[in-house]
Amino acid sequence: MTSTSSQPQNVLIMGAAGRDFHNFNVFFRDNPRYRVVAFTATQIPDIEGRLYPAALAGELYPQGIPIYAEAELDRLVRELAVDQVIFAYSDVSHETVMHKGSQVLAAGADFRLMGPQSTMLTSSKPVVAICAVRTGSGKSQTTRRVCDILRGAGKQVVAIRHPMPYGDLASQAVQRFASYADLDRHDCTIEEREEYEPHIDRGVIVYAGVDYGAILRQAEQEADVIVWDGGNNDLPFYRPDLHIVVADPHRPGHELSYHPGEANLRMADVVVINKIDTADLNGVATVRDNLRRVNPNAVVVEAASPIFVDDPAAIRGKDVLVVEDGPTLTHGEMAYGAGVVAARRFGARTIIDPRPWAVGSIAETFAKYPATGSLLPAMGYGDQQRADLQETINNTPCDLVLIATPIDLSRVVEIHRPTQRVRYELQEIGQPDLAGIVREWLAG
Repeated sequence: MTSTSSQPQNVLIMGAAGRDFHNFNVFFRDNPRYRVVAFTATQIPDIEGRLYPAALAGELYPQGIPIYAEAELDRLVRELAVDQVIFAYSDVSHETVMHKGSQVLAAGADFRLMGPQSTMLTSSKPVVAICAVRTGSGKSQTTRRVCDILRGAGKQVVAIRHPMPYGDLASQAVQRFASYADLDRHDCTIEEREEYEPHIDRGVIVYAGVDYGAILRQAEQEADVIVWDGGNNDLPFYRPDLHIVVADPHRPGHELSYHPGEANLRMADVVVINKIDTADLNGVATVRDNLRRVNPNAVVVEAASPIFVDDPAAIRGKDVLVVEDGPTLTHGEMAYGAGVVAARRFGARTIIDPRPWAVGSIAETFAKYPATGSLLPAMGYGDQQRADLQETINNTPCDLVLIATPIDLSRVVEIHRPTQRVRYELQEIGQPDLAGIVREWLAG
């Protein structure tokens, strides 16, 4: 199976429509030493069965590159004579990574993880990167906080978001979002809206897409500072001048047991230990001790993410359906989020289990992620899934829908019951705080 030195090595990239495409673009696309014969896809529904288009794949791939389901991995390694498999997605346990590695080795190929030296791009502008040790740690509110600090210092900020290209890849190569009209024009999924809308509400321009080299070149034209708004627990795509990583004491120990979150923790300049107001003290101590052991030079910021609702009295005594952020509940493996905290704090009578009324792809999500339990993940990766989410919400007998996603979900699905939104922002506790750290970095 191994290629001779005069032949390019056959490569398969395992991904989830994000890191995989980036690794290809920056390392493999114009590299004649390798021939990428396929991508595999997981985590996100309905991304297999497509092509990585020729318009993005470059001159070496005039037919594009096929994308298969990860379940076909063994067959693909054998039939495509794959020499090397690249693991290129995030928020998976170390044990899972090595199970995948063992599968690849048994099939006859080499197994490879690509690091910062091979995959980070360098910007002509200063870069602040916000990353995490797990999905759902609190990157979004931390990113918003950093953007507010930078703008308060008079800087023109452009946020570049980790990729979520689930539609037509060629048309999504470079996307710029400055208004809600841009969200509609690009037919954004619920997940995309959750990440872009809060920036737009603050007047921060957001870029995302597929080709992060082209995205960076365009964003640099209108930015004093680039803020890398990370996804899952992935590494930054751009070499950071200030690397801030968020840790979650609700999942103590995960900071050292998930990929590539541990790498982020070890690389961090600043670690924000979030949610200390709701976490167990032992969990906070575990995170702090693990950080001290692997990255003793990192500056530690302690923070909370207090929740707010417009009318707390509307929740008291009610039977509520809690809709939480989708990725946090699914591959993020959180047993609850801000919606459950709000329901309990403001006196809801019961949290209604939506599973008996779930339809279509939402029912399939519950089957795939049984630990989600009685919470409804706000899945909406396409028109049909949005319709399934809407039907599931409206099927579920409740007094109130408690929406704990970062967006006004009623903007994209029609909800037939009263709603309350749960909002949350980062609030540092004591010092050091992000304002002081960022201002010192700007002055340095």
